[in-house]
Amino acid sequence: MRFRRFHLAGLLICGLSLPLQAATVMVFGDSLSAAYGLSPSQGWVALLARDLAPKHKVVNASLSGETTAGGLSRLPQALATHKPDWVILELGANDGLRGLPLPAMQANLQRMIRLSRQAHANVLLIGIALPPNYGPDYTRAFHAVYDRLARELKLSYVPQLMAGFAGDLSRFQADGIHPAASAQGQMMQTVRQALPL
Repeated sequence: MRFRRFHLAGLLICGLSLPLQAATVMVFGDSLSAAYGLSPSQGWVALLARDLAPKHKVVNASLSGETTAGGLSRLPQALATHKPDWVILELGANDGLRGLPLPAMQANLQRMIRLSRQAHANVLLIGIALPPNYGPDYTRAFHAVYDRLARELKLSYVPQLMAGFAGDLSRFQADGIHPAASAQGQMMQTVRQALPL
């Protein structure tokens, strides 16, 4: 036992990291994470599951059309069912597209973060950018909600799920809102880089 302790200390002193334990990752989002308009296997969440397999498990608890209020009502059951070590929280786009009050959206996201932490899950927050036709003031205030929560609650954070292609309509489906299959790998890599697994 004494040798084992000294061996472990030696590994840490030498800067060698020990293998991470297997984790369950729950993606809790809307149509952007539910592979809307695509085969489920094409979506970024399925690509993330393949990237993390076989060591880590990814559960997709996303629902197309979900708002932060709907997510807040569903989250306790999802946490109890899947018992995640990480919650990737990607909600708010439908609040923004419907012009719902931003203070309510922020309060809902904050409650979901606290519920996740109370269930002993780490949280990775995903920020969303609205289309420019919603006006600069609203879109700026919308994105500031994510920045503020990430900063104040000290969260792992992806500021923009569609980073690198948000302005390229060729990477979107015909509705101009949902990313095409060709963009899903880039979205997965954006999330993967922020997930410390």
